[in-house]
Amino acid sequence: MEDDSYLIIPPRVCDLDHSEGKPWTRNFSGKRRQSSGPDRATVCDMNRRNLFWGMGAVFAGLLALATFMLTTFEEPAVDPAWVLDADSEIPEGSVTVRYTGTSTLLFSDGETDWMVDGWFSRFGPLALALGQIAPDHDAITLGLERNQVDRLALVIPVHSHFDHAMDSPEVAKRTGAILLGSESTANIGRGWGLDESQIRIAVDRQPVQVGRFTITLIPTRHFEFPNAAMAEQALADPDITEPLVPPVSAFEYRVGQPYAIHVSHPRGRWLIQGSAGYIEGGLTGYDADVVFLGIGGLGTQTEEYREAYWRETVTTIGATRVIPIHWDSLTGPAEGPFTGPVRAVGSLANGGGPQTFEFLEQMESRHPELRFSTLPRFDEIVLF
Repeated sequence: MEDDSYLIIPPRVCDLDHSEGKPWTRNFSGKRRQSSGPDRATVCDMNRRNLFWGMGAVFAGLLALATFMLTTFEEPAVDPAWVLDADSEIPEGSVTVRYTGTSTLLFSDGETDWMVDGWFSRFGPLALALGQIAPDHDAITLGLERNQVDRLALVIPVHSHFDHAMDSPEVAKRTGAILLGSESTANIGRGWGLDESQIRIAVDRQPVQVGRFTITLIPTRHFEFPNAAMAEQALADPDITEPLVPPVSAFEYRVGQPYAIHVSHPRGRWLIQGSAGYIEGGLTGYDADVVFLGIGGLGTQTEEYREAYWRETVTTIGATRVIPIHWDSLTGPAEGPFTGPVRAVGSLANGGGPQTFEFLEQMESRHPELRFSTLPRFDEIVLF
């Protein structure tokens, strides 16, 4: 007699003998025989419990992974040895800089203060991807207090994405500043209710005199997102053509016209390149001692692109000092140590952070005549 005790497969819950309430099993020859095991109801309950706990375990694992990816951060793409200490003494007449993060920079010569971007709000990655956002009044209050500023001559967003221009109109309202930028930036100001007398449309390459600062906005480009869908949302259809009234999706803050900002002062000259983009030959004829170099997303570009970006910014203007900016997380804390991007963003960037760091190290090794520095958060640093 054939022994099929090793050939019985697990019961099919719905393959039952309804008259006796017992599940049936099949051996590999295809014969059915009644199981001597638990009755139908018990088998069904066991299967449901196993399915429930299995799905629960999978869900818990996915939730833990998502929490980890959305709430923890990668290392910044800069050398910790580059960070400057705050200057305890500020000589009279010095030009100083304070850094909040991203491209928000405060410049002062003791008589005139002006700011790049003025972005202080921070949002979680899910709010940025799926929700609606608006300026955070408390965060703006904190940012202005920590920068020790209550009056500004100008606030200049380098372009009109939310992480540059969103808070600028409120900063202008509170400090009496002129909001200077593209028509898209002007429409962000209008949507926030900023008086038209405080809005000024930039004229490409036309110098603006503020105190002893001569400030020139030079058209440039935003860096290219490697993800086609992201590029379409962030860079296509670039203009904000009517007043933008928040709360709105982060993607409603369209790029507008990006600018590099060249600054001349009796103490020195510098350039702010807020985004890692360039126009070939766009900075020809401008020189500067210091470049505030936007490196966000630089590691996601090709090696050829990185080399060209360096050549068209640092080399063209003859800088002797490089201060990387726009390397910290857009969703990180507004105070305390800077972090790199949230891990979910870092993963989508396909290793952009490490590649950016490797590139900067190569440039430092290749150009020993250059001084690399990063700025602490909020502390005053003598620039010239």
